[in-house]
Amino acid sequence: MSYSNLLPANGHWKQQITEYIREDVPSFDFGAFVVGDKPETAKLFMKQKGVICGVPFAAEVFKQCELEVEWHFKEGDYVSDEQLSKSLGKIVVATVHGPANNILLAERTALNLMARASGIATQSHITKKLADKSGYTGIIAGTRKTTPGLRQLEKYSMLVGGIDTHRYDLSSMVMLKDNHITSTGNITEAVKKAKSVCGFAVKVEVEVSSEKDAIEAIDAGADVIMLDNFQGPELQKVAKSLKLRYQGSNKAFLLECSGGLTLSNLSTYLCNDVDIYSTSSVHQGTGIVDFSLKIQ
Repeated sequence: MSYSNLLPANGHWKQQITEYIREDVPSFDFGAFVVGDKPETAKLFMKQKGVICGVPFAAEVFKQCELEVEWHFKEGDYVSDEQLSKSLGKIVVATVHGPANNILLAERTALNLMARASGIATQSHITKKLADKSGYTGIIAGTRKTTPGLRQLEKYSMLVGGIDTHRYDLSSMVMLKDNHITSTGNITEAVKKAKSVCGFAVKVEVEVSSEKDAIEAIDAGADVIMLDNFQGPELQKVAKSLKLRYQGSNKAFLLECSGGLTLSNLSTYLCNDVDIYSTSSVHQGTGIVDFSLKIQ
């Protein structure tokens, strides 16, 4: 299994890499003048434990800068504290060959992409592992609260970390939030309008803040019900009540919980009556994993 196959061979993500490099050197490359184009070898070091992620993006940076790279780890591999300690605190992830000026041109863009991607993949991995350990059998998902310009990288990193990406964009699924309901007038009318245009292939999700609204959404034909910002005990009570209410009926729906989920309170939120827990804590404000590139 190769995560890189998720990225289309002629996809716009490669053009985005070109823009990242252009952004970093919009005119003269003064550092390139200093080092020249003599052949060099550089080591790409990982200096913190975590999931290695962003390899296809970094590889494309190196390719566009006309460099050869040999990867010593695979996308999705986990580097532990024990592995780092055996290598004096840093481990060689890849070896890069090529002109000195091109190595330095690629350096920061490649490192930034891998640091961000690995940070999200690592946080996703930790969250999923804790959920599994608690006995939760449902889905842990990210959210659409991604960084403009980095959405594909961040969604990709969630997958490498082992969680669901949730909807990719506004076209992927209809999510009717409080503003949609307020503007339309009521949940039933909003769901009716959504289903009149989205067809059978697009799911409709409705965000609710009470059990009463959840019932209205289910009766209106919503596919997913988001129980937004419910507290732990209340969430579990409402989720169980809804599942029992529609048990044996012809209403098929999923329950999702969103809002306030963190590693510290995860065990108090999780219950198997909730099918999906979505959280921005795995990608919004998540720390990075530190990498460096050193010419030998």
